[in-house]
Formats: sequence, C-alpha cells, structure tokens
Amino acid sequence: MNATTTIVLGVFLLVGCSVLVGELFIRIGQAALVGQLLVGVVLGPTLFANVLGLSTIATTFQPLQFLATFFILLLAGMSITPQQIRSTGARASVLGIAIFLVPFSLGAEVVHVLYPGLPTIEALFVSLTISITALPVLGVMLREFDLLETKFGSFLMTASMVNELAAVTTFAVLLQLYDHPSNPGLAFATAITTTGLFLVTVLAAYFVLRALRQTKVWDRMVARFRASWRTREAGFAILLVLGFGLALYSQELGLTYVVGAFYCGLLLTPEATGRREYRSISFVLEAITWGFFIPLFFALIGFNMNLRDIGIAWVPILIFAALTLYALFSKIFVGAGLSRALGWPSSESLGAGFLVTSRGAVELAMAVILLDAGIFSTRIFTIVAGVGLITTIISPIGAKPLVRSMKSVGREAEDAAPPSLLESAFARPRPPANR
Repeated sequence: MNATTTIVLGVFLLVGCSVLVGELFIRIGQAALVGQLLVGVVLGPTLFANVLGLSTIATTFQPLQFLATFFILLLAGMSITPQQIRSTGARASVLGIAIFLVPFSLGAEVVHVLYPGLPTIEALFVSLTISITALPVLGVMLREFDLLETKFGSFLMTASMVNELAAVTTFAVLLQLYDHPSNPGLAFATAITTTGLFLVTVLAAYFVLRALRQTKVWDRMVARFRASWRTREAGFAILLVLGFGLALYSQELGLTYVVGAFYCGLLLTPEATGRREYRSISFVLEAITWGFFIPLFFALIGFNMNLRDIGIAWVPILIFAALTLYALFSKIFVGAGLSRALGWPSSESLGAGFLVTSRGAVELAMAVILLDAGIFSTRIFTIVAGVGLITTIISPIGAKPLVRSMKSVGREAEDAAPPSLLESAFARPRPPANR
C-alpha cells in the first residue's frame, strides 16, 4: 500500500471501529473510551498491525494526534469556568486537591520502589499521570447513573475540575524541571516564574474581558462584529487562532502547548464571547471533537500501547499489577475518606471513592507528549495507559451497587446551575416522568 492508502485505511478502521465498539461499551455500562482504547490495542502492534499493514501509522498519524490532543484539552478547558469553581464551595475544592495531591506525592515513592533506577523527575511524571480524575469520563458515569443534576453530582464534577487544574499546572512545572536537570534550584524558580507569568496573563485576560462585559463595551464589540463579519463560522476560526496562539505562548515559556490549549478553553465563556456565538462555537467544537478526534485519539493511544513490551515475565507483570492497585485504592481511600469527613453519608462517600478513580483524556494526552519527547519509554507508556484502562473499567462497576442509595440525595432541579459544556455533550432525552 502507498502512504495515502495507509492513512485512509487507518482512519477508516480506527475511527469506524472506535465509534461502533464505543457504542457497544456504553450499552454494557462502560465508558466509550474503554472500547476505543481496546480497538487501538487490537489493531496495533500488540496484535494485528503488521497483518493489516498499519505498522507505520503511529508515525504517520502524529500530526493528527497533536490536533486531537489540542481539541480535547480545549474542550476540557471550556467545561470549567471560574464562576463554577467559586460557586460550588470549598468542600469540593478540598476534595479535588486531595485526590490529586495525595496519590501524586505518595505515588512518586511507589514508582521509585517499583523502578529503583528511574530518575526522580520521571517517577514524578508517572505518578502525575495516574493521579488525575477524568472529568469527561466522570460526567459520562454521572449521566448514566442519573446523578449529574444532584448535589452529589455537582460536588464530584467540581472536585474533578479542580483536580485537572492542579494536575495541568503541576505538569507545566515538572516540564521546566525536566528541561533544566543540572540546576534544579534554578529550574524550580524558572518553572514557578514562567508558570506564574502564564497564569497572570490568563487571569489578566479574564478580568479585562469581565470588565469590558460589565461596562457593555464587549457587547457592543460583539454586536458590531456579528453585523459586519460575513465569513461563515468566523467565531470558530477566531477561537482556533486564539487557542493556537495561547498554545504557542505556553510552548515558548516551556509549559507545552497542552497548558495553553487548556487555559484558552477556560477563558472561553458565554459572557466572553456572547451567548449566541458561544452556542455556535461549542456546537461545532463538540461535533468535531466527539465525532472524530476523541475516537481517533483513544484508538491511537491503544495503538501506541504494545503489550508485548510487558511480556509474560513475572517482574513486569507484578510492577503493572502493583501500580494498578495503587492507582485504584489511593483514589478510593482518599475520595471515600475525605467525602465522609466532609459530611456525606457512607454509601455516597464510597461511591465517590469509586467514581473518582476513572482516568481519561487529559492524563493520556500528557502521556502521549511524554512519549513523543522521549521521557516515557514505550513500556512505561503502555503501563500508564493500561493502568488508566483498568481503573476506568473498575470505576463504574464498583459504583453501580451504590447508585440506588446515592439517588436518595435530593435533586436541585430548579436551583442547579446550567450544565457545563462537557455535561451538555453527554445529555440524552429523558422519558417523561410518571405523574
């Protein structure tokens, strides 16, 4: 096959099979990404890549994987607004920080025990990638369990938002430390300075937009733009230009484009863009991301995994099992224990512990960047992605028996805040209630 045929065949198989298998997994109570990952594993070097002539896809599809990562992080950022974080209260923020910080800090020691020769910074990267709760996957499960619009669901969604914000910022700091290994003190100071500069820039842009909105200047600018601009979907094009610009800015500061894409999404709110424009932009972004980039991204993650690298030797298998058990139980214990301490009943607390164990797009996007940069070997990448796969499968299985009790938490149907962008993407028509 020539290169063009290989690309077309790869897109056909990876996206087509991912959509179909993802739908099958949703119907059996699992997250779609689990099936999409498995599609990549089956079509990849673990099984059929050589047979199907797809052995070169990993290299050929790197630009597409970059775009998929960018769109996923942009969409993840758009699901979070500063108002959501402020309005949900301190309890969810405490949980979000704890379910990241405790597994991350202790996980570095666990990784050192499992990989005695691994440098500290790389151990921290491994620990980081297994310490993030997947906001999209959590949203899927809460929607499936009919808990998304309850106090409990809002509490967990905000905790997951804070968790991802802390993880993305920590990732930026660790990248700076990795790039300057000879002088860790200077590297840490540089990391804090550049991260601070980037965050100050983002906050300044947010407050400028907020001030313009309050003085009605922004409304007049949006109205003038709407009346004069004739290009179709110009708002979406401008969003992409801003997103790539902020990604370049964060890349120049040494924080990688992931950080810029994520925080660009954070700045995009209905108040900043105008509600009609926001609906139009979000519709196009969700259609492209969920319909194409997300199935392709997770399939390529599975494709990049080569389970043959783990082999059948007992040492790699034991390392994989130990890391999986740590990733699972560290989240369950911290999530359940802290939720109980914050006043939730026992069943809801245990359910929270299981639900926050799910992994997803953000940490896998980080793992891809680390693999491409040579920081992760294929074996470590495969182990990290495999841990995410298993914990995401176990998460809804463990939470399901507790759903009936969790549904006793009172709904806030009339007072609930409007769903975030990602929550809206998971919405389904509901049958009329029996009266």
